Amino acid sequence: MKLTTIMIAGSLVAGCIADETTTGSTTQDEQNELVPKHEHKVRGEARPVKGGSNGINYNGGPIITGTTNVHYIWYGNWSGNSATSILTNLAQSIGGSPYFNINTTYYNASNVHVTNAVSYAGSANDSYSQGTSLSDAQIEAVVAAQNPTDTNGVYFVLTSADVTASSGFCTQYCGWHTHGTIGGRDIKYAFIGNPDRCPSSCEEQTTSPNGNAGADGMASIISHELEEAVTDPDLNAWYDRRGQENADKCAWTFGTESTASNGSKYNVTWGGLHYLIQQNWVNGGGGYCSMSY
Repeated sequence: MKLTTIMIAGSLVAGCIADETTTGSTTQDEQNELVPKHEHKVRGEARPVKGGSNGINYNGGPIITGTTNVHYIWYGNWSGNSATSILTNLAQSIGGSPYFNINTTYYNASNVHVTNAVSYAGSANDSYSQGTSLSDAQIEAVVAAQNPTDTNGVYFVLTSADVTASSGFCTQYCGWHTHGTIGGRDIKYAFIGNPDRCPSSCEEQTTSPNGNAGADGMASIISHELEEAVTDPDLNAWYDRRGQENADKCAWTFGTESTASNGSKYNVTWGGLHYLIQQNWVNGGGGYCSMSY
């Protein structure tokens, strides 16, 4: 279920999540209540929690193996917005990076590890088919409308700044990931809100490396949800005793930063663009937040 405690911005360090793990069959109403399960919290204070020997536990569920495919659904009005190129570049460049290689420290019950490979599988547009205030069920409907079939992919619903999510965008979370049975397949998908709607809650900086604070803020949220969707796609694989997945344990921490010409901060350069991307949890060496492995 969604965590109901609101963590309002006030510190630039890690935000956390304490979700409940659910199993077994559920009614449709119960399923709607359980979505989303894992959220990237708004900015607030927390520290990583130790779980197993590396601070995170394997709970028996599947991971995404082989190449992970990223699908974008641009929801709302993105006309003339540089986000479409900034975030496409991110999806095209994150695979094979030292950063995404952190995810290779995670494995399934057969000891098959995540692969450091991500492919941008393309995008679709949705011009407000569900309005400007989306429920969890409507977000799933946005994904379902694309007739998704890729079980090795993650479908990202990216919303323009005039769109909100009624279950807590800007007050409880900045994004989340989950999965659902759509067209008889196990489809992984994520909601990524536009931080321009609530800069103090979901943007680390309002002057950003690519001159688009909303898009640059979304880049970090996308990275957060992507690495969680790969290591915990069905919400029953990798998380610690408080329900924190790998990205949750490092939320709102960025490691060593550089300064761009416009005074903004960044910590990686992918595809010729600078980004400020949160750290991820290395499942090794006792466990730690890092930008590379």
